Amino acid sequence: MKEMKTTPQQTEGTETKSKKALGDKMKAIVIHNFGDGNVLQQEEVTIPKIEQDDILVKVQAAGINPIDWKVRQGYREDFLQNNNPGILGWDVAGTVIEVGDLVTRFKPGDKIYANPSAARNGAYAEYIAIRSYEAALVPKSISVTEAAGVPLAAQTAWTGLFDKANLKADQKVLIHGASGGVGTFAVQLAKIAGAYVIGTCSKTNIDMVKSIGADQVIDYKNEDFSTKLKNIDVVLDTIGGDTQVKSLKVLKAGGILVSTVGINAAEKSPRPDVKTIGYYSIGNGAKLAEIGGLIEKGLIKIIIDRTFPLENVREAHQLSETHHAKGKIILTIDQKTNG
Repeated sequence: MKEMKTTPQQTEGTETKSKKALGDKMKAIVIHNFGDGNVLQQEEVTIPKIEQDDILVKVQAAGINPIDWKVRQGYREDFLQNNNPGILGWDVAGTVIEVGDLVTRFKPGDKIYANPSAARNGAYAEYIAIRSYEAALVPKSISVTEAAGVPLAAQTAWTGLFDKANLKADQKVLIHGASGGVGTFAVQLAKIAGAYVIGTCSKTNIDMVKSIGADQVIDYKNEDFSTKLKNIDVVLDTIGGDTQVKSLKVLKAGGILVSTVGINAAEKSPRPDVKTIGYYSIGNGAKLAEIGGLIEKGLIKIIIDRTFPLENVREAHQLSETHHAKGKIILTIDQKTNG
């Protein structure tokens, strides 16, 4: 492992002590083949080495997202070929331990959060190597546990609403899965932007979705949104299937449907007068810093359903797979470190 950069606040003794304490091995949850939760195994593996534009982070918390168990099930068949052993988890918050030669924005001891690339091993581990441009400093107003629930979901919501759909003030936006990870951030970001926000969720989550800014909430189990709504400017779809097909009906001419699960509605219910876009989020530290600023101002709340210790990762996956989690699910790895 390369020499750790020092700052004026660090002493040579502190640096040496940190390196000795680090060692070469770390605890991680790995997969060697695809399948159910039983393929998630705790093992001891080598701490990743960093490249010139990387930061090495001591993981304190990791967010659970659907992409995690989809990869585990074989959704990305190339994953195990490129990552051996395969370590899942692409929402992370923790402490910077080491920085690459080209890194100037971070120093050892900084608290960061990030949505690292899924092309590399993830955060179900004690340490992770991250491209520095994917990370941002954790907002001082939240804990590392809360911070781990922000990057992927919040950036996915931002990308869909603003980069893809170009949502404007006074437009009407329909957000499916409004009580989920992406949905809770989408509701809040759309409201900050001045849109009229409509969310769908189950009856038990209606009050929560209203509390974070939704102007109207529809119980998807007992109400058909497609018969209640019309002239919608933007639909953010995190569900797919029939929900996506029905969503085309409520859009106004020139409206836009953006989906995190791909586009399958056009063939079943074509509407040449609307636009459909499938997309996914890419980690962007600058965008994450902007979101952090909104959190610091108290404009965005992080909704956490449950936290699990790393060794209970199978249970965490089971909860995520139900699609009924309220907000985010978090794994806690090391909450004691100060870097």
